[in-house]
Amino acid sequence: MRVAVVGAGWSGCAAAVQATEQGHEVHLLESARQAGGRARGLLIEHRGQSLQLDNGQHILIGAYSHCLALMQMLGVDPKTHLLRSPLAVTFADGQGLALPAWPTWAPPTLAVALGVLRARGWSLHDKLSLLRCAGRWQAMNFACGDQDSVLDLCTDLPERVIDDLIAPLCVSALNTPAGMASGQVFLRVMKDALFASAGGADLLLPTCDLGRLLPEAAVHWLRQKRQTVRLGARVQALRAQGPRWQLTIGQGQNTENQVFDAVLLACPAAEAVRLVSPLPQADAWRQSAQALQHQAIATVYAWAPGARLARPMVALREGPQAPAQFAFDRSQLGGPEGLLAFVVSASTEERAGLQAGVQAQARAQLGIAHLDVVQTVIERRATFACTPGLDRPGQQILPNHHNLLACADYVRGPYPATLEGAVRHGQAAAQTLQ
Repeated sequence: MRVAVVGAGWSGCAAAVQATEQGHEVHLLESARQAGGRARGLLIEHRGQSLQLDNGQHILIGAYSHCLALMQMLGVDPKTHLLRSPLAVTFADGQGLALPAWPTWAPPTLAVALGVLRARGWSLHDKLSLLRCAGRWQAMNFACGDQDSVLDLCTDLPERVIDDLIAPLCVSALNTPAGMASGQVFLRVMKDALFASAGGADLLLPTCDLGRLLPEAAVHWLRQKRQTVRLGARVQALRAQGPRWQLTIGQGQNTENQVFDAVLLACPAAEAVRLVSPLPQADAWRQSAQALQHQAIATVYAWAPGARLARPMVALREGPQAPAQFAFDRSQLGGPEGLLAFVVSASTEERAGLQAGVQAQARAQLGIAHLDVVQTVIERRATFACTPGLDRPGQQILPNHHNLLACADYVRGPYPATLEGAVRHGQAAAQTLQ
């Protein structure tokens, strides 16, 4: 089949590679000048120095099996491009939860129990409450009511445990505050990360820019396989042409029409809605996609000469005028000395407020007197709001047509908008081509 993949983010790259493996002729089309979508490298100039950053600080975890397998297939060794360590949600004062290193043959539940019992800053009552809560989740087979929020699952947990662990885990995984976040999706993430296999919750922090981690390797691999990759090529329109699909590609006088047997939409929801709007049978899918609410993620990059955090990733206490949930020491991840990244998930503030808040957090929580802000990156539509009972649009856009599919991270599935979810949806869409 002649297959067009619209969008070269992580989902589109995964779909294009999978379709190539199945023997199809693939055309990967991306409107931007580089691949990667919302997880790509970002080169900036700051005071005469070139800095290789990212459009947002991302992490992976050990449970991201499809991401890791795809990286290896593309020739990117996770062991050299990702810094792996047991899960730690610890603050600058050392308080919080840190799981121990754990052998692969041992039950992961024991690692969780040991980590909880060793947690610093919690009373014995706090720890036993969390263990009882986790045991109840297991007894429920990690399932709850569709309308339950994450906080609904934690009604008997002390406020300290919610603030120090549940809230940071929830907002980092679902990019939605715990009071608004889907309890069912949160439980699925907890099950796969903490209880399914040893090392599932391990932190995998990139030691290179996100472009090199997967998208650039995918583009190189596709071109080696003599597939077509077009960057800076926006799809203007999609039309049915019998059982096939015509795409209008390009801008102005440099447009062309090409016909494909199948189209995989790996672009953002708003762009997919624009393309399918002329198709009457797509109304139900379009309405579901349009109903998605989006959340922003902001990353504030800043210099702090001489600063070195206790870990590559340190949790921050969130509150009024304290927007960031985590700080990353980029010098421990292959970057220059003194470069920090502050991550604000579910961000609602504007740039000036974010920067002022991060400055205050650095002083109060990290003991850093002054930050020299390098760049503040705000991805305003970084993820969908993963709320209880959310009816996400399905993979199949038209009721009786299996070769026009959506495959970005917002498509219906058990996971929130993560890199792993994007890769899985891309691969799954390619596998269904008929």
